[in-house]
Amino acid sequence: MKFELQADDKAVLEKLVKSGMTPVIISQRAQILLKKAENKSSTKVAEELNVNRHTVELWCQKYRNRTPEQTIMDILSVAEGRGRKEEITGEAKTWLISIACTKPKDLGYAAETWTTSALTKHINTAAKEAGFDRLSTITESGVYKILDKANIKPFRIQYYCERRDPDFDDKMHNVLLVYKQLTFQFDENGNFIPFEDGETTHVLSYDEKPGIQAIANTSEDKLPNEECGVIKRDYEYKRLGTLSLLAGIDLQTGEAIPLVSDTHNSDDYIEFLQKLDKKYPKGDKIRLILDNLKVHSSQKVIEYLESNPGRFVFVFTPKHAS
Repeated sequence: MKFELQADDKAVLEKLVKSGMTPVIISQRAQILLKKAENKSSTKVAEELNVNRHTVELWCQKYRNRTPEQTIMDILSVAEGRGRKEEITGEAKTWLISIACTKPKDLGYAAETWTTSALTKHINTAAKEAGFDRLSTITESGVYKILDKANIKPFRIQYYCERRDPDFDDKMHNVLLVYKQLTFQFDENGNFIPFEDGETTHVLSYDEKPGIQAIANTSEDKLPNEECGVIKRDYEYKRLGTLSLLAGIDLQTGEAIPLVSDTHNSDDYIEFLQKLDKKYPKGDKIRLILDNLKVHSSQKVIEYLESNPGRFVFVFTPKHAS
């Protein structure tokens, strides 16, 4: 039997399908009727809408059997009282999520972040007082499902970098400009090309790693043999103190220039600058890309730079940035 729609009903159904405010289930039912009116088989409509063939035939039958008093919306709407009642209200879920978005330490716990178990125990304990009795018996699985649906993961930490430097844009521009200029100093074969005015600038990316722990073995390693094919090492070790590594990478040659020190202060940094001063020919500029550590702009460092004018150029990265 050919399925036909009344003109007025078809207009209403098309409007429902196009509207972004129509509930999904109502939109789906409207599409079933519209597609059937295009003389498509129930099987074809079911495939296109990813529903059961019986569902397609059911809504077509409901449309055909409607009473004169029923409108198209009466047919499509979910009858009041039908369906499973929601045990946990939206207000209760909102309260649960608000607790999950609060740090445990702010509620008197020692932990920095929640575990599902700890959060569930707190929810179970505090729910009745907050007026959500149903949540006093919610399980870990139930808590997880509510949080997962809201895309809330209070047990995970994702790091980000806060933008705190008011001169961020200018410093970023300067750093990127240095790297861009470097690309023009090499030919197609990777050979260095000096600037036309004959002035050579050596560009280094500089950083330091303080507090490196120096350790040593307490016994000799056992070398591979017939019984064991790997090197075996005693898990115990002895501490030899800490060291600081100051290093620069020459971005034109790829050479790493290190300085190892027991301390990490202005004198150590000046010693590193002096090492660069001895390494590169006099008259050449040495440009360093470095972070905003106080040591790099201390009074001692400034005095050293003033004693060797024009030799070093500092290009600072934005504060609190990589």
